[in-house]
Amino acid sequence: MKNLFAFALSSLTRRGSKNFFIFTIFTLMIFILAAIFTITHALKSEMFMTLDALPDITVQRVVAGKQTDIEASRSETIAGMFGVADAVPRVWGYYYFAKAGVNFSIVGVEAFGTSYKKSLDVVAETYADRLMEENTMIVGPGVAETLKRHFFSDYFYFVKPDGDLKKVTIAGVFKPSTVLESNDIIVMEIGLVRDIFGMDDTMATDIVVRVANPEEIPTIARKISEIYPDTRVVTKEDLKISYQNVFDYKSGIFLALFIIAIFTFFIIIYDKASGLSSEEKREIGILKALGWKIGDILQVKFFEAIVISFGGYLLAVTLALGYVFGLDAPLMRSLFMGYSVLKPPFELPFVLDVGTLALIFFATVPVYIAATLIPSWKAATLEADEVIR
Repeated sequence: MKNLFAFALSSLTRRGSKNFFIFTIFTLMIFILAAIFTITHALKSEMFMTLDALPDITVQRVVAGKQTDIEASRSETIAGMFGVADAVPRVWGYYYFAKAGVNFSIVGVEAFGTSYKKSLDVVAETYADRLMEENTMIVGPGVAETLKRHFFSDYFYFVKPDGDLKKVTIAGVFKPSTVLESNDIIVMEIGLVRDIFGMDDTMATDIVVRVANPEEIPTIARKISEIYPDTRVVTKEDLKISYQNVFDYKSGIFLALFIIAIFTFFIIIYDKASGLSSEEKREIGILKALGWKIGDILQVKFFEAIVISFGGYLLAVTLALGYVFGLDAPLMRSLFMGYSVLKPPFELPFVLDVGTLALIFFATVPVYIAATLIPSWKAATLEADEVIR
């Protein structure tokens, strides 16, 4: 078998230019597919982990089609509704840092209170003493890195709506539960957030609702809309559908690349399956005349196909994983996330989609091997003189 494999390698080198072209196209096609599916899977996994941590219902006040502040007292009425486990007014917003060209998400918490999300409760409890100090904030790692690059390692000046500056000390950096969720977050005491955004003490950004029975979420959402007609009630399921639609739409950007890759692959398969070249047939005939068996010839062709297809697959997957998780998928990731997304940069989480990689393998490698073996078997079953002629 070792000698047969060595002969297969030498046979590949004799037709080096053709085999190298096939190997390159095969590798490039699988690289594109593997990179696309890996990016999509990593982003979707991270996004849906973030969505799972969101509240069951979010209530926003809308005036003239735009979201505006909502009375915090409405949370008491909503909390009294049958089936509602909790309703918490939330104070948060985006702050644009012009020098870095990014948006920070500022979230208000109470040092010893309960927020809408467990991860924020952990931050509030862990850094309670620091949050109770005057004008302090706890930041995510992406925020800390961005501020440090612009020489704000200990404090930061926020510009309030009236133009005044608010100096806030960086009291700590919390460990994020998910990258997308916490990479751009700044956590402050709720009163400080109101001060920075110029909000009234009786107002909130929105109200988040936790429902005891998930099956009652649509009913409670409808009741809230009936009580407060000026609100937009968004459920967790609505957000999941919205994000799924975004991924489905942006995945369509690569549909043309996918079709081109598949079309190119089947051109290769058609070329291989339509028959052997005269040189390859003559080689098989000579081998049969020298006493080679059909099984030996098929083994050589099998080794040739394995080197090109399986070798190309391994190289393509390795390059795709390095491109996605090593280089953070430049260009491709931007196409999925959008160039207008202004937030601190983050690394894609290492989430390996084994199922998709296996699907790519079984859709390409065995097909190529079969397309190589079938015409070789047909030629090997003929008489040696007939094949040589």
